[in-house]
Amino acid sequence: MSRLWLHEAAAGRMSIETVDLYIQVSERFHRYADAHAVSRMDDVSRHMAEAFIAAPGRDRRNNITLVPANSTRRQRRSALASLFAHARSLGMTKAAPLLDSPPITRDPRSPGAGLTTQDIENLQFHAERGMPATRHAALLALLLAGLNSAETAAATTADLHLPAATVRTAGGTRTHPRSCPLTEWGVYVLGLRAARLERAGSGPHRLVTSAKSSRYGAQASVGAGFNEIARNAGLATRRRKVEPRDITRYLARRILHESGQLSEVARRLGLSSLDGAAGLAGLAWQTGESSR
Repeated sequence: MSRLWLHEAAAGRMSIETVDLYIQVSERFHRYADAHAVSRMDDVSRHMAEAFIAAPGRDRRNNITLVPANSTRRQRRSALASLFAHARSLGMTKAAPLLDSPPITRDPRSPGAGLTTQDIENLQFHAERGMPATRHAALLALLLAGLNSAETAAATTADLHLPAATVRTAGGTRTHPRSCPLTEWGVYVLGLRAARLERAGSGPHRLVTSAKSSRYGAQASVGAGFNEIARNAGLATRRRKVEPRDITRYLARRILHESGQLSEVARRLGLSSLDGAAGLAGLAWQTGESSR
């Protein structure tokens, strides 16, 4: 199935991050089936598939989670559905264990944390702890430049052009390649980070993630790293979730305020859709009314 998923990604119908996730889930399901003495896809029942989707797992810190989050359950369900759909198309099985399984409801979409300039300064202050040995300041600087979490995870020392105060990104499934401006603070912390990494050996080096990590794992690592910064700054609590996308929303609002142009928001963030840019900036632009 890996080859088929990679073909879908090459055709632009799936992201490579989704392919990595589906491969991981399918490998775990194979081990799960072996543990239950099931070796044929035709023998996989709806009960078994649903039990796997709801099975305990481990979080990014390797702690056991007895009840997986809805997002994790949806990822598992989506991967299994794709696995069996492709297997049926290849004549490998007639089983469709999730055919009558009810969908997993999505949590209401959060409007975001609504970060302020003071919040950003607070994040920067706490991100500087331990730099350049720690990655936090560099991670935050890349997000503040307009890179999303996947682009931040992939950024290397070769992408930096510090004299011009820019960082280059190849884009992703939903974003275009572009050059993003760095703040003065970003130039400072990324310069320190790059210099430290270059002393460890010839590059290019990934700025904030391990070169051994998969694309999906590296992107998840960015989310975990940012969460640590937000917790240290006192912004992320049990009642308030703060995520990398909130930095993108903050930047979109600032660009819109400074330029007055949704097209500039889209260009800076690598978006092809003005609707997407308006959503990030908190603007119901087709009616001229603010959504918040």
